[in-house]
Amino acid sequence: MPARGAHALSRGSSSISVLVASDQPLLRDGLRAILDGQHDMLVVACARDGGEAVRETERHRPRVVLLGSVLRGLDEVHATRMIAERDPAARVLVYSWQSAPAVAQRALDAGARGYLTRECTGEELVRGVRQVAAGARYLSQQLAERIRDWQRGARLGERGVDTLTATERQILKLVAEGESNFSVGKLLRLSPRTVETYRLRLMRKLDIDNLASLVRYAIRTGITALD
Repeated sequence: MPARGAHALSRGSSSISVLVASDQPLLRDGLRAILDGQHDMLVVACARDGGEAVRETERHRPRVVLLGSVLRGLDEVHATRMIAERDPAARVLVYSWQSAPAVAQRALDAGARGYLTRECTGEELVRGVRQVAAGARYLSQQLAERIRDWQRGARLGERGVDTLTATERQILKLVAEGESNFSVGKLLRLSPRTVETYRLRLMRKLDIDNLASLVRYAIRTGITALD
């Protein structure tokens, strides 16, 4: 979806070409307005979901792709990975409502050059786009400190999240959010007994012996965003 008034820009242009993607129209328009208001930036296209972000990146070849969170179809992590594979020169900057270090780290591992949270200001957004466009990485100081703390914890064993299957992640998220075995089973088309088996297996795998600790683990590792 081309931006209004946008024209093609080469990567060698003095202006920073940006693609803005978000499934929230108000956020998408707000981000576009902030960036188009800068003398050295031009939003060349907007996308309404993850798949469209990938296609529009291939079509317009922007210097920076600003990915909003909770994209329909493909989330920001999977969209980042696909963009990095199809257009390695595009620099992805994620803008997310999730501030959990594990979530940010997954986006960076997928190929994102920077990560901003809902706490950032318009000034920080512009600074992030400029730094990412210049080839640098960008994280707010607060988020960088959270990631360093999380990485220290991961070295002590919290990275067990990487060993979880997709179903185990889903069950951990739902249980942490207060869903009963019956509710989880109904959502995932499993019997309550099977859900309970999964839950006990999760706790053994993660070396966690009570539900409260399981909930804290899910928040700390970004499985759920209750924080």
